[in-house]
Amino acid sequence: MSKSRIYLDYNATAPLIEPARAAMLAALDLPGNPSSVHAEGREARALIERARRQVAGLAGAASSNVIFTSGATEAAATVLTPRYKMGRSGLDVAHLYVSAVEHPCMLCGGRFLPEAVTRLGVDRQGVVNLQALADRLQAHDRSKGLAMVAIQQANNETGVLQPVGEVAAIAKEHGALMVVDAVQAAGRLPIDINALGADFLLLSSHKIGGPKGVGALICAGEIMMPSPLIPGGGQEKGHRSGTENPAAIAGFGAAAEIASIGPDEKARHLGELRDRLEAAVKARAADCVFYSAESPRLANTSFFSLPGLKAETAQIAFDLEGIAVSAGSACSSGKVGPSHVLAAMGEDAVLGGIRVSIGAETTPADIDQFMMVFDKINAKREKNTKENGALV
Repeated sequence: MSKSRIYLDYNATAPLIEPARAAMLAALDLPGNPSSVHAEGREARALIERARRQVAGLAGAASSNVIFTSGATEAAATVLTPRYKMGRSGLDVAHLYVSAVEHPCMLCGGRFLPEAVTRLGVDRQGVVNLQALADRLQAHDRSKGLAMVAIQQANNETGVLQPVGEVAAIAKEHGALMVVDAVQAAGRLPIDINALGADFLLLSSHKIGGPKGVGALICAGEIMMPSPLIPGGGQEKGHRSGTENPAAIAGFGAAAEIASIGPDEKARHLGELRDRLEAAVKARAADCVFYSAESPRLANTSFFSLPGLKAETAQIAFDLEGIAVSAGSACSSGKVGPSHVLAAMGEDAVLGGIRVSIGAETTPADIDQFMMVFDKINAKREKNTKENGALV
């Protein structure tokens, strides 16, 4: 990444950290297939199992309950299924309940039919309606199969933290399975699959400074498991077939080990930078709207709109000035369309929001430079709005 540019889009992907890069390079020198029993194969297998322990440590899980996938999207597609096994017996899950602000990989419902997916509303801060969840689960017909609840620990656009513990308590009260998307929370909050009350947890490597193209489905136990999304050779204990990618997995493991160190201290530092940015924006643009600012949220994330300025226009303007920010989430910012998160919150989804997400390499000087560019963009906005009141 060019040093002449300022990267403020960590929620989309974090730059590869050096320990992950080193682990990947070392793994690339290993010739063996991790499923082979000879010395070369065993060496590759040992590398994967070390990474499995590192990822398990990040999530407070047993290493035997970590299933490596190509990313969190595949992990979601694996776990969001109506077909489960408990031992050798089949087990049906009849309905999936998700919040309306989930990541698209959760919102689409995985392998559930559309009519078997219910989206739960959120308030103006983007927090899920707990009473609606309780009512839905109370009305769920368990004779047709179990219910499943899927919820983010932290939203990828607003950074808002969902009350996962309360959601889990409601789910357990009604005998529902609990899936937690911890992709954005990893490395920024302490994560413990058991403390969260989750049956399954999703993680993604590239959000914590590891390589792209690898993630994990983490299970609280091994008794009840989803039917495989990718059957075949039986890798990952038969839960995800296909030869593992030792280099990517090694990088993921190294990044997970770093991410597990002092998340609270990191959050304090990031929060100071984020607050500095927001205070400066407010001082220059009093009409700026900050989303989810009244609810607990990730310390690294600021999501806001400037009346009269489309988020896509602002994103392009920042990019031309050497600053990378996002107009919403990375999975949707490459295409024209309103933010489903803002729409669910009852906000102006057409105007969109500018997401600034900072990380380990962000400095106070970066924030100052962002504000210099912001001043230019805001001055143009105010001029255009005064002249014609139109969106630019």
